[in-house]
Amino acid sequence: MKKKFYAAIALLAAVSLAACGGTSADNGSHSSAGSKTDIAESPDSGVAADSSAKSSATGTVKKGSGKLIVYSALNEDNTIALKDQFKKDTGIDIEYISLGGGDAVARVQAEMSNPKADFLVGGSVDLYGSLADAGAFEQYDSPNNDDLDPKFNDPNHYWQGWYMGLLSIIVNEDRFKEELSPKGVSYPETWDDLLDPNYKDVFVWSNPTTAGGAYIATACQLFRLGDEKGWEYLKNLDKNVHHYYKGAGDVISPVATGEFIASIAWAHDSYKTQQQGYPLKIIIPKQTAYEIGGAAIIKGGPNTENAKIFMDWLLTKDAQELSVSTSYRYPVRSDVAAPEGLPSLDEVNLVNYDRTKAADMKEDVLKKFDEEIISKRT
Repeated sequence: MKKKFYAAIALLAAVSLAACGGTSADNGSHSSAGSKTDIAESPDSGVAADSSAKSSATGTVKKGSGKLIVYSALNEDNTIALKDQFKKDTGIDIEYISLGGGDAVARVQAEMSNPKADFLVGGSVDLYGSLADAGAFEQYDSPNNDDLDPKFNDPNHYWQGWYMGLLSIIVNEDRFKEELSPKGVSYPETWDDLLDPNYKDVFVWSNPTTAGGAYIATACQLFRLGDEKGWEYLKNLDKNVHHYYKGAGDVISPVATGEFIASIAWAHDSYKTQQQGYPLKIIIPKQTAYEIGGAAIIKGGPNTENAKIFMDWLLTKDAQELSVSTSYRYPVRSDVAAPEGLPSLDEVNLVNYDRTKAADMKEDVLKKFDEEIISKRT
């Protein structure tokens, strides 16, 4: 009991620190925000000095020198792991700033006339389209993406998908067994199971108007049920929602520590918390939605050649395995296994998620959600 208590305090402290740092909720995952390096106005050039390439079945990656400046929307420990291994593999130093996905996008756009960074990594590719359209990204078609499923490759080569995240239902097992099991309630296996009135006021969710992951979950219901029935579902689900959190990852801690019983969250972030010893059950329902995690080279950055090397490196087998082991996100390479303890992609039933349509309808959907659901809560 004492061990769980101190673990709970540690988790809540971490969340509080992230909130104080200005965490953005616009990306699909919970990310800390805060500068880890001072970026000079005129960074030294880090153009690769060694163009020799190491080729194998695991991917092609060049050696280099100098540095690479990265805006990262990943969890900071994942960023550090990538930074350290990239240095070992290529000789290139990474300087990074951790930002939420929305903040990172805004920063890249604001700096378009005078780019300070070379690379944007992390967050759903849904966030990348506006920057690509604005001309903020350098076109680059990595040789290491040739064997990937086409959905991971931008046909115009402005961004690259390099991991996947799946939406899941999360449940605090201790409270569920104490309070809901005696009422004859079974663990939720489908999205529709969350409409059970027994979840009223013990279920929390993120606000789709502020959290990218919650918007993807909202679009998931509209794609699987159609517009009319999808909105009916969302309004019925709202009846069970105690309150909405701002960020997509903000719901995990209160469910993990037993403040609430259930929520909707990214499986990889939830699994990471589960591995810390919390009684967190992760259920990936049928017809679930997913995010494709993005990477892009910032046009006009000071170290473009090193940015290309980093893009190639992210798609190697070793880098993909490192990502899986440190973040529990799904790889995009078919020769890299899914996170241990989570189902393989072959075992997952995905909704027919139309990313183009999801982007086109986003503004209207969020406006309607705010007007017909959020603003009508008492």
